Amino acid sequence: MHKESAIREPLILGDKTYHQITEDVCRPIENQAPRGWYILITIAAIIALYGTGCILYLIGEGIGVWGLNNSVDWAWDITNFVWWVGIGHAGTLISAVLLLFRQKWRMAVNRSAEAMTIFAVIMAAVFPGIHMGRIWVSYWVLPLPNQFGSLWVNFNSPLLWDVFAISTYFSVSLVFWYIGLIPDFATIRDRMTKPLTKKIYGILSFGWSGRAKHWNRFEIVSLVLAGIATPLVFSVHSIVSFDFATSVIPGWHTTIFPPYFVAGAVFSGFAMVQTLMLIVRKVMHLEAYIHTKHIEYMNIVIMVTGSIVGVAYLTELFMAWYSGVEYESYAFLNRATGPMAWAYWVMMTCNVISPQLMWVKKWRRNLTFTFIMSIVVNIGMWFERFVIIVTSLYRGHMPASWAHFYPTWVDVSIFIGTLGIFSVLYLLYARYFPVLAISEVKTILKSSGENYKEGFGAGEGYYNEDGSHGHGHDDHAHEEVKVTNRIVEEVVEELSEEDLKKNQSTLLERLGTADASQADNLKLISGVGPVLEKTLNSIGIYSFEQVSKMTSEEYNLLDSLTKSFPGRAERDNWAAQAKDLMNN
Repeated sequence: MHKESAIREPLILGDKTYHQITEDVCRPIENQAPRGWYILITIAAIIALYGTGCILYLIGEGIGVWGLNNSVDWAWDITNFVWWVGIGHAGTLISAVLLLFRQKWRMAVNRSAEAMTIFAVIMAAVFPGIHMGRIWVSYWVLPLPNQFGSLWVNFNSPLLWDVFAISTYFSVSLVFWYIGLIPDFATIRDRMTKPLTKKIYGILSFGWSGRAKHWNRFEIVSLVLAGIATPLVFSVHSIVSFDFATSVIPGWHTTIFPPYFVAGAVFSGFAMVQTLMLIVRKVMHLEAYIHTKHIEYMNIVIMVTGSIVGVAYLTELFMAWYSGVEYESYAFLNRATGPMAWAYWVMMTCNVISPQLMWVKKWRRNLTFTFIMSIVVNIGMWFERFVIIVTSLYRGHMPASWAHFYPTWVDVSIFIGTLGIFSVLYLLYARYFPVLAISEVKTILKSSGENYKEGFGAGEGYYNEDGSHGHGHDDHAHEEVKVTNRIVEEVVEELSEEDLKKNQSTLLERLGTADASQADNLKLISGVGPVLEKTLNSIGIYSFEQVSKMTSEEYNLLDSLTKSFPGRAERDNWAAQAKDLMNN
């Protein structure tokens, strides 16, 4: 069996078996949703209803309710459109590109990233539709035969390029996402007891049986779709950038836009994945599968693409100066010093300066810092689109046509509403669909699972209660591997030394004492499996309250007592986890 280097951090924490992976992922679907889910979807639904009402108001009144004028005929609407398209890029990149490069860390986040892509593209599609104004005659923009007398359909709008590009991207992404879900739908189908839900998941699973032929076709289709989707990641946003780059408006007329927009899309997309996954891992209790290493990898991607975006900004400034074109030079000078300079500097701060903080390893592995930074990055990328569009239009070639742009409450409300609709769709997905790719996560258990890497995986260091060597688990195993009393006795024996007894006494003085009657399920803490729980109990640590009091000193004392996985308790922040579990 393939073994990873011990230096490489595990991708699955704790004592997990194939069956436990299935249980952990299916629990939110089979059981009642967590309280946090109901709170989030209630808030999101209220915002979504408000946004839908604003869209209907816009359709009834016309786009005159936006803050558009004769100079600024694209503003918030197209800004939001480009921003949402960018958000949708990370899902396909994580799934397709990283699949082709055989990156194991993608398997914990790819499913949710793909779902994010689908919902983000749906939100993006809203804005060109409502920008047309009278959408009840939208068939005029379709490439239909001439059935309207002497008139021909309006096939000239550059937004129609986006329709074809994004439709293709959406179709491939949807198929790719759904194909990956089929084995997991079959798993849920087999576990369901209610006839209706069993029937629904049975239809969704397309008759999947798990035979070798099915798995073979699944692998082939996944690779083919990944190969198709990979160029789409780069082509779609390039085409979106052509909306601007083919014009003669100062600030838009530049050849750097295609790669610049693609890098920005990946930059903002990964930031949104971070935002969503940090919420999902908390609400769905998936800390063992989405942990600091996954967050660190994604932060590295954000740092690299953010640096590329920063280089693109500087390249724009250099070319505007080097060209010697008065209008181009003024466009960029006006961005930095004009009436809307505040938007430009928000963009520069969020997109250029903030990603550089990720160079500090401690910060890019910090979950709170990552969550804040992911929101900051997406704010910055929205402002980037706003700066490109609005600050290039409101002061064009002729000063006589200059006009400042002021968004109305409808502009703002529709954008907020799309955030609400997106959140509702994503939360419904997280409730009824598996948020992790069950079958894919299982493929890395024996190579990247924590206990397997340490030699304690099922069949490799565990013993059954009768003393016989364990032979591991298959997908249908429901029994847990037990640890012999011999192993526990060895641990206790090590703790009987005088110096360790002193450390134990000091530790319990600081944490407080408890007994088996007050015991909590410490295995709920990410990084604590059955073996480690027994070890903690033998020391005298039974409750979440004790664990919640740990600081750096207590972590060091604990490491000296357990003599296994040094630094893990502090790395995984057991104290914070315990506090959260106490509150829940």
